[in-house]
Amino acid sequence: MTDTHRILGTLHTADGRGAIRLADRFDTDVDDLWSAITEPDRLARWIGEVKGDLRVGGEYRARYHPSGWEGTGRIEQCEPPRRLRLTGAEPDDPHGVVTEITLTPDGDQTILVVEKRGMPLDQVAGFGAGNQIQLEDLAAYLAGGDRCDSDARIAVLYPLYAQLPVGNG
Repeated sequence: MTDTHRILGTLHTADGRGAIRLADRFDTDVDDLWSAITEPDRLARWIGEVKGDLRVGGEYRARYHPSGWEGTGRIEQCEPPRRLRLTGAEPDDPHGVVTEITLTPDGDQTILVVEKRGMPLDQVAGFGAGNQIQLEDLAAYLAGGDRCDSDARIAVLYPLYAQLPVGNG
């Protein structure tokens, strides 16, 4: 059983906006994890629907299961199976959020790090909690399980993230 109070992330500021960093270890090799985070049919099983031009410079549209978030994004960099950099935007936020994902093989496992920056400071705790739910759903999917009850999970995680200090840099 997992520790329901385990926090995977830290909160920061960068250029006056919110930033988060989450890291976790997955019981799969780097190629399988890369496939799970980049192939639309696999993404649909744990995070949501992603459609569009999924190449460097390409734009995509996404709708995520846990949060209901909908928006567009652009693939800025892609170095299979190690690094992915995306920008995403919502219609009411002109700044957009930059997401950098790195995968590092470690024996039969893979360490995944997600760094996001550019969200409003007053939303950084929510982004941290929501993105942790996504990583937990990814782990459940890879283990053959189902996504969590995101409403129940956010009720546990959000207060924990809201108590975290927001560091600089």
